[in-house]
Amino acid sequence: MARDNDAPVAVFDSGVGGLSVLGEISRLLPNESLLYVGDCGHIPYGEKTPEFIRQRCVAIAEFFRDKGAKALVLACNTATVAGVADLRERYPDWPIVGMEPAVKPAAAATQSGVVGVLATTGTLQSAKFAALLDRFAADVQVITQPCPGLVELIETGDLVSPEIRQLLHSYVQPLLAAGCDTIILGCTHYPFLKSLLREMIPASITLIDTGAAVARQLQRLLSQRDLLASGHPQPAQFWTSGDPNNFRNILPLLWKKSDSVRSFGS
Repeated sequence: MARDNDAPVAVFDSGVGGLSVLGEISRLLPNESLLYVGDCGHIPYGEKTPEFIRQRCVAIAEFFRDKGAKALVLACNTATVAGVADLRERYPDWPIVGMEPAVKPAAAATQSGVVGVLATTGTLQSAKFAALLDRFAADVQVITQPCPGLVELIETGDLVSPEIRQLLHSYVQPLLAAGCDTIILGCTHYPFLKSLLREMIPASITLIDTGAAVARQLQRLLSQRDLLASGHPQPAQFWTSGDPNNFRNILPLLWKKSDSVRSFGS
């Protein structure tokens, strides 16, 4: 499937969390035109079956194929675990980038030998996450902390309320008590809480997320296929399976103001 260099890059997540990855892609690859689907009508993916998530991945991928996207980024750990292998098999001609918690760089960064992971329950229970621990964390202690409720609050645009502050504090304290000096933000929503998190932890603690690494991998794949854009990007376009007005109201907090938010069906 031949594609033009100036064709857009497509990014999707179960909600608004993938906007953190979109931001990293925009910073590293400012010439690229970007498309984004937030599947907010079906969030959270972590409570859905793998088969349902795979169906959503294919529906969104087909939508982006129809839009002429030259590459696809799954800016969602849960969607990557459930669907990336199927998508790569279906679309072998298409550069596809997935997410995974940053266990390897965290294991390399820790001085105490204790790494904490903030993530959704679905990510922490996945076989892929277990395999990452086996592969990269054999010599370190990994303390995992599921964070129910955080994604739902971030989806409303809540980044600073007493409620989210108290909830985040309850999840971080066990990691600090265990001696973690490195904390993985294992969900694309969580980078939006970095400022709040920094108020709760010592300055010496390293926070690691994977958005920048995903952007670098996308850059590598596009470069290998001579698909990097030459310039003059189009404004980013957004679709959501939830309420477009809600999405439009949250965008200025997490990305920038945009009137280009449309409904994404089925």
